Amino acid sequence: MPRIFSQDIVVAKTDIDVQGHVNNTRYVAWMQDVAVAHSAAQGWPMDRYVREGAGWVVRQHTITYRRPSFLDETVTACTWISSFSPRQSARRYLFWRAADRVVLAEAETQWVFIDLATGRPAKVPQTLREAFEIVEDEAEVKRMLEG
Repeated sequence: MPRIFSQDIVVAKTDIDVQGHVNNTRYVAWMQDVAVAHSAAQGWPMDRYVREGAGWVVRQHTITYRRPSFLDETVTACTWISSFSPRQSARRYLFWRAADRVVLAEAETQWVFIDLATGRPAKVPQTLREAFEIVEDEAEVKRMLEG
């Protein structure tokens, strides 16, 4: 089970905006997609959350865009959990161009765990916490760029 999860994304025509590069909103969608994929890889696919009657909602996204990405490029999206509190989690992301390993964007999402029936914040169950190892040192992630 990967503590740091990554997946490659090939930039499609639908990702491109009028300026000819990946639209900023696509990064937000990719953040959600890679978070869901990481959760599933850790044994928490979406159907498990539904069975448990709980799930995550976004409180805040923060994104710093470094460089543009273009049609047909492969973007590597990397994500990891940087912290847990009783009802929240911070998830970090790093996007780079696979061809030259240039960082395209860095991001973070503050997720709040909720009861699906009430929509109110709920305590993150211990079984969910144990499925994810906290990665506090971003340098560990950036070393992935080197090799």
